[in-house]
Amino acid sequence: MSELKFACPVCGQHITCDSGSSGSPMACPTCFRQLVVPQANALGASSLVLTASEVAPRNISTSGHGSAAVGRARPGTGFPWAAVALGLLVCTAAAAGFVFRGEILSAYHKGVRGETNAPASRPKPLAAVPAPLERGTNWTLNLADADIPEAPVAGRINGQGFAVQRATIRGGMLILWRGPEWPPEAGMAVNFFAKAAEDLAGKTIVIEATRTNAPRLMVRWKEAQGQPITEDFHEGYALHVEFGPITGTQLPGKIYLAAPDEEKSYLAGTFDAEIHKPSPDTHHP
Repeated sequence: MSELKFACPVCGQHITCDSGSSGSPMACPTCFRQLVVPQANALGASSLVLTASEVAPRNISTSGHGSAAVGRARPGTGFPWAAVALGLLVCTAAAAGFVFRGEILSAYHKGVRGETNAPASRPKPLAAVPAPLERGTNWTLNLADADIPEAPVAGRINGQGFAVQRATIRGGMLILWRGPEWPPEAGMAVNFFAKAAEDLAGKTIVIEATRTNAPRLMVRWKEAQGQPITEDFHEGYALHVEFGPITGTQLPGKIYLAAPDEEKSYLAGTFDAEIHKPSPDTHHP
């Protein structure tokens, strides 16, 4: 028998076989498609390349109540990677939905109610309330018009609002001041005619503005450059102070004190003065 040459209609592979195989099925050695070997050329030229045809799919009848046409699987069909990948993607999505079902439902209900996951705005901190700047009408040299509030000493010194931070009794001197260290940022001090806090405990002292030779009053503040300034008065000021009994190391009391300066400095309120022994090496106003 002579040789027969033909080409695969799918991949173009040249195939050689015996001419006696014409009309027989054969698998392509490259794409594995089922082919029908073509009829040999009448001239018998072995060099002539013919083209084979694919084997047609067969209808397979199934017994029973009906029949179904099933296409015959053709060899050479690649592994269904796309189908496998799609299946894995679907399975992954289903698993994720099951694991996070709680979060998904919560987000859904929040969306229905119009809620968001944005963090709630924090409440603004309350602004610090500074000591009020007292008006000049609170200043008076007439003690009959003076009012002593049941609140820590506050007022005005050299035109600026004042709130006491510390009160001390050193010997017979009462010092009401503000600031972290000495000399103070601002304050007033009265040097009573007494030697110790015990001499002042339980007493009420009233000094009218008309009195002369009064105990020394010192009004102290710091200028813009930070230098301390002290203004002394021996008369012309008004004072009403009531000392309570000594409690431990403190002498409580309440006071109204108005200075005759141009800025109308004054203090009014309650205090708990720390008792200190006088020291000759300590300089106070």
